[in-house]
Amino acid sequence: MIKSELVQKIAIANPHLYHRDVERIVNVIFDEIVDALSRGDRVELRGFGAFTVKHRASRQGRNPRTGTTVAVAEKFVPFFKTGKELRDRLNKLNGEQRPE
Repeated sequence: MIKSELVQKIAIANPHLYHRDVERIVNVIFDEIVDALSRGDRVELRGFGAFTVKHRASRQGRNPRTGTTVAVAEKFVPFFKTGKELRDRLNKLNGEQRPE
């Protein structure tokens, strides 16, 4: 699902809201998540999961095409850990088959 599809689904489920307002709400939520992560904060959405930032130290990498060694700079990367409720829904504890 892409962001425009999410906005569309929310707009359909909430016909009392204008489409532009739903789009603004989704953008504000995503912007707040990004801002929190950029400050180094953790963002937890209960039942869904938690977003955190992990630090990756600088290291020596290898160019797969040429095989030469290259320096990879340190960086911060977003990390998402699913919540228990999401994992349970994905794995359907009652034994039903998940759609492919």
